[in-house]
Amino acid sequence: MTTQSISSTGGETPPAFTVTWDYRCPFARNAHEHLVTALEAGAPFEVRFLGYSLSQGHLEEGETPVWDEPSKDSGVLAMQAGIVVRDRLPERFLAVHRALFALRHDEGGDLRDEAAIRRVLTDNGVDADFVFAEIESGWPLDTFHKEHEAGVTGHEVWGVPTFIVDDQSVFVRLMTRPEGDGARARRTIEKVLGLMVDMPELNEFKHTSIPN
Repeated sequence: MTTQSISSTGGETPPAFTVTWDYRCPFARNAHEHLVTALEAGAPFEVRFLGYSLSQGHLEEGETPVWDEPSKDSGVLAMQAGIVVRDRLPERFLAVHRALFALRHDEGGDLRDEAAIRRVLTDNGVDADFVFAEIESGWPLDTFHKEHEAGVTGHEVWGVPTFIVDDQSVFVRLMTRPEGDGARARRTIEKVLGLMVDMPELNEFKHTSIPN
């Protein structure tokens, strides 16, 4: 995989894991907000953020791959921007990552809107011209394509967010957001990882209704 590892500072050896994302998914937003908030609060996690395209994942046989017509897909531009920041400006990635989710889910923005993405980048201390020049060069789309395929072929990923620890891959649907609480965010992620590592026999655990 070509993903950039983003880790918190601290003396502990962080547990390494991978999490997929697509900025369009509200459940990916929830999980990644927990991750970002926990990391910013000093959680000793070593996280690899892996791009995944929901559109490509739901493509019908015979349809044109997302990678061949990226301008027609609603998620590709923002994902490429996120990948550029992750790989070229990792110190700014967590802030930009959160803000791109917020653009879609809090502001109701269009992830195809270059001006909106540029505003997110600028507001979070990133040179938007640099990011879009990198996108124009082509490598971010190629990286996105390779990461998606690596998740599918290597771990049978079919959605976001999927947590990957060693050879285990688990789709996770968190219903809450951390609301800025770093300790809560860390506990949430640790519980997810704990279930994966300690109870691999637990294949599905789903509430029959959503609490009010």
